[in-house]
Amino acid sequence: MKEVTFIRTNIDKWKEAERVVEQAESVSPDRLADVYTDLTADLAFAQTHFPTSRITIYLNNLSSSLHNRIYQNKREKWSRIFTFWMREVPATMYNARRELLVSLLIFLASVFIGVLSTLNDADFPRLILGNGYMDMTLRNIQEGNPMAVYDSDAEVSMFLGITLNNVMVSFRCFASGLLTSFATGYMLLSNGIMLGSFQTFFYQQDLLWESALAIWLHGTLEISALIVSGAAGLALGNGWLFPGTYSRLESFRRGARRGLKIVVGTVPLFVLAGFIESFLTRHTELPDALRLAVILLSLAFVLFYYVFLPRRISVSAVEASPATEK
Repeated sequence: MKEVTFIRTNIDKWKEAERVVEQAESVSPDRLADVYTDLTADLAFAQTHFPTSRITIYLNNLSSSLHNRIYQNKREKWSRIFTFWMREVPATMYNARRELLVSLLIFLASVFIGVLSTLNDADFPRLILGNGYMDMTLRNIQEGNPMAVYDSDAEVSMFLGITLNNVMVSFRCFASGLLTSFATGYMLLSNGIMLGSFQTFFYQQDLLWESALAIWLHGTLEISALIVSGAAGLALGNGWLFPGTYSRLESFRRGARRGLKIVVGTVPLFVLAGFIESFLTRHTELPDALRLAVILLSLAFVLFYYVFLPRRISVSAVEASPATEK
């Protein structure tokens, strides 16, 4: 069967399935089961004969949406917690891989802007970080303790304050998607410029290595989580900017659910980053090899959880899909 014939034969049925998804609460369980069975059969056919077609993506999204509506009120077991962190979040990240890439590129470009601006204007960090913070940092450098800012408060209070602030920033980055993806992009831009400027300032003070070990000890997880939160905001913003084959409202709902799941998934990273910043970063006397090992382990975890694991789950899901023909 040709693709155009396949679409023409089933398009009315798929439109009806969209209405069933939107009204799932008022539809009988038998009707939901019948529609879901038909959709998965069409999806299997499309995956077999048109694996790279947009209609396959459409059917996959529609089937997933109906699956979620069917099981959203199902009584959950404690194992759902494990399933959420080990399967649902990675699977969602795979679907949002383009948003994650865009978020990373925006952040890297903004870091470059911060670096270049500071190299060309030594007073640029004051514009970004404020005179008070810069004067304090210069005093710390003169006193021989450039990382004293991380030793200014008690560990527990610092941990609670930093973690709460970082989590709130991540949710603001996500929620800014309500104001279109450009608002999320602006938050990534401002944070990236700040990081690039701050790191370049220490380079100009001949403290690049020491500052990098201190900043990235906790920053590897913290910055990674911020970039992931940016992907969540982009998913939310793109949901209503680019509805595709869905109604704008349904596309927005899907983007919001996907983005919320992503941003909730960053909370443990911010908690761990806050712990490291509060209890470990202040100890600049720790061996460089130990601090570098923590940085590399953190980076390896981020790459595994947000890049490798999502891809592996996606490949496993495709292999497990039935390849029956209609």
